[in-house]
Amino acid sequence: MSTAPGPAGRRAPGRVTWLRSLFADVRTRLHGHDLSLVSAGVTFYAAIALVPSLVVAVRLLAAVLGPARVVELGDAVGQALPTAQGAGRVVGDLVRTAVDVRWLAVLVALVPATVYGEGLRRGFARVSVRHPEPPPAPVRGRIGAWGVRLRAAPLLLLAPVGFLAVLEVAPFLVRWFGSGGLPGSVLAVYVALNVDWLVVSPVLVYVYRVLGPVRPGWRASLWGGYATGAFVSGFLQGFVLFLAIPVDLGSPFGGYTQVGGAVAVCLWLWVFTALTVYGYAVTLELQRRFDAPPDLSPTAARTASRPGR
Repeated sequence: MSTAPGPAGRRAPGRVTWLRSLFADVRTRLHGHDLSLVSAGVTFYAAIALVPSLVVAVRLLAAVLGPARVVELGDAVGQALPTAQGAGRVVGDLVRTAVDVRWLAVLVALVPATVYGEGLRRGFARVSVRHPEPPPAPVRGRIGAWGVRLRAAPLLLLAPVGFLAVLEVAPFLVRWFGSGGLPGSVLAVYVALNVDWLVVSPVLVYVYRVLGPVRPGWRASLWGGYATGAFVSGFLQGFVLFLAIPVDLGSPFGGYTQVGGAVAVCLWLWVFTALTVYGYAVTLELQRRFDAPPDLSPTAARTASRPGR
């Protein structure tokens, strides 16, 4: 961003100042909203939708590529994951089960699979209110829970495309991780990070633009979605690193490893959800700036946009 003097003689803020102002406004937007608690509520919806969403994606992919090819790629993903927590075995079992699911069961799975969209909209509704300003009106009025689910359904239909990208890169990750050298491992992590970013970010753009009660423009949605996607993909790699830690997840739960594993997955789902909700708040603040007159600084634009000014 330029630092040349503006028409009023003031110097436009630099990038660092602009970012500080942006995140200060995000904090103002989140004031009075417990982001941790809001994210925990949305995580409940995510936990319900996780397995059904994977089943739908795998079954649709098997219909296109064939069950044998999908199982082969699923095994490659399992081999690329750390072995300490047995995550590879879980992925392999899930893929083998999902490729043989009947289509009637897939249709039934769509009901819980789309519930995460409803949960995200509820979380977005909380942070769409910016105190002390009056809440903005939704662009197209209110829609019911089933309307939100219908809007989330296209993501499930397109999920096999993103899932295929992850599956196709898995054999290369296995080869690079298996090389035993540091350069191969670094290259594998770098490729996995970028593939996850390219898969997750368009999904977030759609979610911010279509599912939110306040719908930002495409420009703000693109910036917010891809920026948030970078952090989400980073935490996905952090989750993979967590799976490599040889700890007994069942120790805090009386030795029930399954319970400990479920709690660990829910914890990471909470992190991803918190990032997603926070990213929506950032996207709304970006939209406020894009709507502001170009010759005003962010502070002056906020003052001018207040009611009665």
